[in-house]
Amino acid sequence: MLQVVGIAVLVVGLLISIGLHELGHMIPAKRFGVRVSEYFVGFGPTLWSRRGKETEYGVKAIPLGGYVRLVGMIPPQEAVRPVRGTGRIARLISDTRASSVDEIHEGEDNRAFYHLVWWRKVIVMMGGPLVNLVLAAVLFTTVLVGIGTPGVSLTVGAVAECIPQPGQECAPGDPASPAQLAGLQAGDTVVAVDGTPVATWEELTTIVGASAGQTLSVDILRDGQPLTLALTPAEATRNVYDDNGDPVLDAAGNPVTEQVGYMGVYSQLELQRQAPGAGLALTWDYLTQTVAVVANLPSEVYHVTRAALGLEERDTSSIIGVVGVGRIAGDVAAANVQGYGLTEKVADMLMLLGGLNLALFVFNMIPLVPLDGGHVASALWQAVKNGWAKVRHAPRPAPVDVARMMPLAYGVFGILLAMGLVLIYADIVAPVTFG
Repeated sequence: MLQVVGIAVLVVGLLISIGLHELGHMIPAKRFGVRVSEYFVGFGPTLWSRRGKETEYGVKAIPLGGYVRLVGMIPPQEAVRPVRGTGRIARLISDTRASSVDEIHEGEDNRAFYHLVWWRKVIVMMGGPLVNLVLAAVLFTTVLVGIGTPGVSLTVGAVAECIPQPGQECAPGDPASPAQLAGLQAGDTVVAVDGTPVATWEELTTIVGASAGQTLSVDILRDGQPLTLALTPAEATRNVYDDNGDPVLDAAGNPVTEQVGYMGVYSQLELQRQAPGAGLALTWDYLTQTVAVVANLPSEVYHVTRAALGLEERDTSSIIGVVGVGRIAGDVAAANVQGYGLTEKVADMLMLLGGLNLALFVFNMIPLVPLDGGHVASALWQAVKNGWAKVRHAPRPAPVDVARMMPLAYGVFGILLAMGLVLIYADIVAPVTFG
């Protein structure tokens, strides 16, 4: 049941994001005088709609996108160069142009989108993706600054039973851990070591790590009452890690180890609020990562396809589709782990929704129609044409003929549809799993 709730919450959040994306297109378009005939969230059969003064607003059955219909996006035949030929592509261009022209009401040609100057077209088409980018930054900031992220604290979460060797678990007969011998308990909060106050977990582990075999006095708070314990860190073998958190290897490829003081205490995780700029920093970090993924999309889809066919293992960093995202949302909602409560679940759901908005921004900025980036590219090309004509003192050039891009738009749409089906199938038969 909780999994269903989690998926439902994600769907609602995604629909809100899509609705705001479309508002990012519609509001500036109307401000610039363009008539917007339809504003819908979703595709397929209409579930609900209401007609305003000149725009029909509604919700459709398939929650995988949305659209606003901007009247006159394609210029009429008399405004552009004629299309030569009578083949299938020429008919497609002609039919698309005729359908667009039919939407222009008599006496309202001046309200057609193709009449806008190029920079206004850019604003209208960039409005949607920019809304998703802002939403991602707001969601990330809400979590990092307003809620916080799990971090180590000076409160004991658990006490180890023994002194383990790297990669091994406790076995009968192993010596008890120093923390257990000292009498430390879960819930104790360390405040000082050998009279030196400690403010962070790193300060505590640094002192302990350098004190193998030395008896330390550890000041703690237990149920609010001060208590001092005697703890002697044992010498233990630990793998050495680099700044990226990866194990350091020697020339033979074996992990490099070191001897450090060990007490056998696991920190209790707690939500720690970050600095005000943390949300923007994370947005930029995730943005660069998402751009890299989209840039390698053909390779990513290739490996997902092989994983779906059982030819290779699905990587945890693999791209996922709507089914995979829904699975993650369901797992987050249904998770039953100590210390992972409602607040943590809400935070993870908001982070997931922020990541989706960031992906929508990057994906929509691909400079191919029918994506927003394709229309932005055509507007910028119009600016180049206008500038070149001005330099040559030539007449103002004709508007960019978007109708000629329709064959490409249908091809791109077909590729996106095929990619979506592959991801759905892969998310079912070879889902991404996390340890």
